[in-house]
Amino acid sequence: INRHFQEQIQSNIKKKKKTHTHTLSSSWKVVYIINLHHRICMRVYLKPASKLTCFLIFSCILILTLQKFKKDEQSKDSIFFRDGIRKIDFVLSYVDDIKKEAELKAERRKEFEQNLRKTGLELEIEDKMNSEDGRTYFVKIHAPWEVLVTYAEVLGMKMPVKESDIPSDDRIPFRCMLEPLKLPRDVKHPTPEYFTVQFTRHRQELFLIQDESSFFPSSSRNRIVYYILSRCPFGVEDGKKRFGIERLLNSHTYSSAFPLHDGQYWKASEPPNPVNQRNVLYQNWARFSYFYKEQPFNLIRDYYGEKIGIYFVFLGFYTEMLFFAAVVGLACFVYGLLTIPKISGSSEICDPEIGGQLIMCPLCDELCDYWRLNSTCLASKISHLFDNESTLFFAVFMGIWVTLFLEFWKQRQARLEYEWDLVDFEEEQQQLQLRPEFEAMCKKRKLNTVTQEMEPYLPLYSRLPWYILSGVTVILWMALIVACMVAVIVYRLSVFATFASFMESEASLQHVKSFLTPQIATSLTGSCLNFIVILILNFFYEKISAWITKMEIPRTHQEYESSLTLKMFLFQFVNYYSSCFYVAFFKGKFVGYPGKYTYLFGVWRSEECDPAGCLVELTTQLTIIMTGKQIFGNVKEAIYPLVLNWWRRRKARTNSEKLYSRWEQDHDLETFGSLGLFYEYLETVIQFGFVTLFVASFPLAPLLALLNNIIEIRVDAWKLTTQYRRPVAAKAHSIGVWQDILYGMAVLSVATNAIIVAFTSDMIPRLVYYYAYSVNETWPMRGYVNNSLSVFLIADFPNNTVPSEKRDYNTCRYRDYRNPPDSEDKYVHNIQFWHVLAAKMTFIIIMEHVVFLIKFFLAWMIPDVPKDVLARIKREKLMTVKILHDFELNKLKENLRLNSASDFDRHFAIKESRANLAKSTT
Repeated sequence: INRHFQEQIQSNIKKKKKTHTHTLSSSWKVVYIINLHHRICMRVYLKPASKLTCFLIFSCILILTLQKFKKDEQSKDSIFFRDGIRKIDFVLSYVDDIKKEAELKAERRKEFEQNLRKTGLELEIEDKMNSEDGRTYFVKIHAPWEVLVTYAEVLGMKMPVKESDIPSDDRIPFRCMLEPLKLPRDVKHPTPEYFTVQFTRHRQELFLIQDESSFFPSSSRNRIVYYILSRCPFGVEDGKKRFGIERLLNSHTYSSAFPLHDGQYWKASEPPNPVNQRNVLYQNWARFSYFYKEQPFNLIRDYYGEKIGIYFVFLGFYTEMLFFAAVVGLACFVYGLLTIPKISGSSEICDPEIGGQLIMCPLCDELCDYWRLNSTCLASKISHLFDNESTLFFAVFMGIWVTLFLEFWKQRQARLEYEWDLVDFEEEQQQLQLRPEFEAMCKKRKLNTVTQEMEPYLPLYSRLPWYILSGVTVILWMALIVACMVAVIVYRLSVFATFASFMESEASLQHVKSFLTPQIATSLTGSCLNFIVILILNFFYEKISAWITKMEIPRTHQEYESSLTLKMFLFQFVNYYSSCFYVAFFKGKFVGYPGKYTYLFGVWRSEECDPAGCLVELTTQLTIIMTGKQIFGNVKEAIYPLVLNWWRRRKARTNSEKLYSRWEQDHDLETFGSLGLFYEYLETVIQFGFVTLFVASFPLAPLLALLNNIIEIRVDAWKLTTQYRRPVAAKAHSIGVWQDILYGMAVLSVATNAIIVAFTSDMIPRLVYYYAYSVNETWPMRGYVNNSLSVFLIADFPNNTVPSEKRDYNTCRYRDYRNPPDSEDKYVHNIQFWHVLAAKMTFIIIMEHVVFLIKFFLAWMIPDVPKDVLARIKREKLMTVKILHDFELNKLKENLRLNSASDFDRHFAIKESRANLAKSTT
């Protein structure tokens, strides 16, 4: 066939006849030749009977050939072995190495695969000639029933024994209104609720095993296979027994190891193939058009495992709770918008007869000129949007909201533990397994008191230098963040004068001065620069933190993740929040007064707040950093894996004649990695900080977070379903250490919001004036602006700070509570300053105590585990004990019946033999 095919090609070339047969796959080349031979035969045989015989023969050959090719191609593009029966549970890949270690790696693979077969796993190897790039080998792994039942018992998996008789709690208020948000029931609950017990292979008849191929979910199957892979030995090196797929991946013996996706995400499976859960997830979860729908948590758990499932439950619950905070925050913002015309502060600042007559002191030395207060009219109105009576209410509300969020999350988590059979969960053994890097560094061994086995041991003095290096590195990077923040402050101080003089001298900018003041321009450019610096520092620190954590040589994967979590959270906390803390708590607090300003490094004059306060600048800073981080994060998460996968497929697909197989498609996808969820949690926790720590200055923060999370859920679902290899399933019963971090931030948020309301906003000074210093009974707040500004005699300016242009002003005003120049103690803080300071401190103490009292009361009142969940847990325990008791009792009765029947048969046989013996003797 091949010879004839080549001859046909050469003939077409000689005849200059165009042919497309070179683009055909090898299977269709054979079909082409058979068809050609059939036509030749039909010309040779002229008799109708012979023609019919020839037609039937070639038809049979063609049908059989097509069936064979169809089977080959189907098996290559399916999730089964070539026989179409055994399902692929895991895939390993490797490339021939031509370096010195090629023989060693080949020997490791040979030993490893032999040991895998000894454990009962079945392997099928795809030669590199069948791969798309012509150089990658694929090892397909299938776990037969005997292996699954053995290791399900080892891992303590809970499997169904009886359908639950506990009615589902679907009594939700306004259920009919929420119907458009619901998913179809078969997607939300793909399987009924069952009573479950730990699987035992000796009690298989106890469990509801209808079909052995589908009894264990695909997530459980790949978890079992990975458990075997992580413990399978591959030889003895340097006198030590080496084992585990992770060590082989680190040494590049294998290039990758991953479970196989169910199929292509855009195409549903055809009967009799099992349901393509990947396609179901894509259709009902990963599409952006379903942004308003609930998530199919049970399906996510069945496909990806509990650890990934619980992350999406947490993100979904957090988003739901953000809805209430966003509504209240939006209401506070609308209140500020509606009350702008009614506020006396802005009306006095904007009034040409009041604010227009108040000459303010220069904001910088020499270059800045005197200015009129009414030039900040727009800024004062914007400030009122976020600094009004509702600010205090919203700060207290968010203190209560964060408590309700955490307490209700504990309840949701407890319900999830029951629904997902995690009540008696023990820590995943993979997390407690020794890391290969730790074993490689250990020269000593120590007796484990629990397992009574000798384990690798690394003394503290061996690790101490790395701990010191790690601590010093973290401190240096913290110092670098502070240095970068100071550099941004210096930038703002240095360019403020430039902006002020440029905008004053440039005639074309006069019409924009009403809304783009030098303060606003400096704040905007400084915030954007600060955000760019944050992204750059974050990029480099991610690499360095992973490196120094490895240098610490953590013993287990859990220790490694905990150490990395601490470093990354501390760094990102300082990196993202330091500028906000500066504006909220330090800017404008230690300025001094005209003639005696404080200077940074003796060169740059300290920044002053706007006459309306620093709250507008804090809002600007928070908005730019929070919004920029969310947009950048979502774009990066969507574009980065898409581009990488496209480039990898483009490099790999060099031979168009070969079929792009299922395992090769997954091999070309991006790896989710063991730290994939770590960065997702970190991103969510940092956002939680923006929503809670500074929310008094920006009531729209929960709304921005809500909109981002709605997009984030679908972006995460889309990339996990379409752009990433399927992660190995793992169990988890909570969000782990992140819950403690959230509790810490919730406590800190009460203090930060109390200080923001007291010291950054203008609320307390207004209240003090209202109750203690107002003289107008009809309009109590009239005169507040003039009262909040102190007087400075221009003649008291030092020569190096007075503006270069001379003005006919005798005095100027500045924001502070100080004695006038004609007082005996001129420019000293007056009694009103101390009244305001005492009121601020009193407010902080009262607000903190009130909010903490409410928090502790709510935490005490709301149980960690709902009563109905407790009742369900007790009911399930009772029923499982009863089922086990009935099973064992029936089994005992059956054994007794069989034993009694065998005793009766034996007694009858003895009697019969005696009778036969008696007959024979007679």
